[in-house]
Amino acid sequence: MLKTLLTPDVVQVVPNVSDWREAVKVACQPLIDNGCIEPRYIDAIYKSHEKIGPYYVLGPGIAMPHARPEDGVNQLSLALTIIEQGVEFGANENDPVKLLIVLAATDNDSHINAIVKLAELFDNDTDIQKLFNAKSKADVLAVINNY
Repeated sequence: MLKTLLTPDVVQVVPNVSDWREAVKVACQPLIDNGCIEPRYIDAIYKSHEKIGPYYVLGPGIAMPHARPEDGVNQLSLALTIIEQGVEFGANENDPVKLLIVLAATDNDSHINAIVKLAELFDNDTDIQKLFNAKSKADVLAVINNY
């Protein structure tokens, strides 16, 4: 399931970013480039973060930036970004974030299977560590292809 959504064109490993805003923008860019989301999706994530905090930081080092389907989603999609140096999101003990998985859902149900598979991944500490330490797309895809 994940390997059908997390294809090489939406997976990236970057050395560092300046702040959480740049992290979100960099993580979303592949989905803008392929037409799955519109640029305003990033603005919606920023606005929600500013209003209610880093609601999408799920655990130590892991964030799943997302907004509402009506905020510019054209197609169900995921994108995965590893930030080697990590970045502060204001998420206390869950900072720094190294793994960002952008979720773009077209409705309230279509993404459920992807969420189930992501939960399996997040529960596997060995695979999460492999992702945190990934140096290339190939490293990331070697883990993702198991899901």
